[in-house]
Amino acid sequence: MTTDDQPTRTGPYRVLLVDDQELVRAGIGTILDIQPDLTVVGEARTGRQALDQARALQPDVICMDVQMPDMDGLEATRLVVADPEIHAGVLILTTFHREDYLVEALDAGASGFLLKNSRPEQLVDGVRSVAAGDALLAPEVTRAVISRAVAGRRAEGSGGPDGVPTGRLAALTEREHEVLLLVARGLANDEIATELYLGRATVKTHVSSILMKLGLRDRVQAVVFAYEHGLVRH
Repeated sequence: MTTDDQPTRTGPYRVLLVDDQELVRAGIGTILDIQPDLTVVGEARTGRQALDQARALQPDVICMDVQMPDMDGLEATRLVVADPEIHAGVLILTTFHREDYLVEALDAGASGFLLKNSRPEQLVDGVRSVAAGDALLAPEVTRAVISRAVAGRRAEGSGGPDGVPTGRLAALTEREHEVLLLVARGLANDEIATELYLGRATVKTHVSSILMKLGLRDRVQAVVFAYEHGLVRH
């Protein structure tokens, strides 16, 4: 995957489509295959097939449905993220009324979330973002799903402003704190760069530093962290 420190990619990003509905796979495939920088390299109708295909085809992005036979998308995502032979980011595509699944997918390690009724250009941008190593959270998901997850955890007595790990937060520089708040709002690196008048490479460096200092796996966890500890409110 392309980063600011690696050579420019010469070939298109490789995408694996996982959905038990053939019509859905065909529709998504049509949208993605007409893009010069994206190519669909395979399809799967179950999570178990997705694992086999991911190992064999080495995609950059897996567009993953949640409800499927044999193995659902949540378990498949968890296994994909844990598999050292697979280097793909997982983009969850689901319907809005399954918020509970998305909360679980956060912990499973998905890199992005989009609704199935998203516009074609949102899907294309989402795949590109995940392929480039940026996490993607649809605004609807950020507001509804993360808020719901945080509320549930606080009701159970975990998380919340009183439980902020002040030592780790204190380790952030003022600029890193600013970047964390913008990440929590769902801004991509390019948007953060514009907002703070920084270079994209500088933003990526700040994000990496934030994740390391806070002990977080990725940007998705950073968003959850910010909401869970009261750093960002709706």
